[in-house]
Amino acid sequence: MAAIETAVGRVGYSEQGSGGATPVVFLHGVGSDKSVWRPQLDHFGKARRAVAFDYPGYGESASNADATRDDYAAAVLAGMDSLGIDRAHVCGLSLGGVVAIALHAAAPDRCASLIIADSFAVHPEGEAIYQRGVAASRGGMRKLAEARVGALMASEDAQIRADVIDTMGRIDPAAYRVGARAVWQANQRERAAAIRVSTLIICGDQDAITPPALSEELAALISGARLHIMRGASHLANLDNPAEFNGAIDDFLSAIGG
Repeated sequence: MAAIETAVGRVGYSEQGSGGATPVVFLHGVGSDKSVWRPQLDHFGKARRAVAFDYPGYGESASNADATRDDYAAAVLAGMDSLGIDRAHVCGLSLGGVVAIALHAAAPDRCASLIIADSFAVHPEGEAIYQRGVAASRGGMRKLAEARVGALMASEDAQIRADVIDTMGRIDPAAYRVGARAVWQANQRERAAAIRVSTLIICGDQDAITPPALSEELAALISGARLHIMRGASHLANLDNPAEFNGAIDDFLSAIGG
């Protein structure tokens, strides 16, 4: 894990791999940071450059109390610039999916493809979820993490759950509230409908936070999008079943020649 200075300030990142294949960039959710993508960096780094970024205020990135989802996208693009990544497959989960759509809207030529996991264009209960999250964050992030881990994961692996709690517990509550605003108040139906790059939508069938119906709606909005529902996975589908999550992306990239 490291940080790099960019045109918009310090951006945290983790990186594995090299080679001539198109890189893949990973974007985390509101309750995590770049470390959530460790199983994916380990896997995809064997064949290509794989990079996970922190948003402003998260992990090792500089804070920005007024950041929006578009600012998050700008920070990722600036990070890509500083690392010499002109174009990448962009994979985002939850808030990361929202940021991926925003990044595509800002710079579609930088996106070789999109992979959007457990996310949405607009959440029908977004404002209520945002208000609950803001209130809960004021009681302490570790307490919030302990209360939420059961909804985030189907896996009963004690170590993985402990890692999720520890990561969420370290987030600055103010940064979490900024991230919560960025994700839950999003309405990007028009941006989603304008996407023309190859897109894979993934969702866990046990995800009660961003249910499969929202991924189905997103897939219907994006021309030619593929939908992969993961059985037995919840909101953090990449951690519940890394092998299936990674395999779905491998199959997708192979099919599009990526």
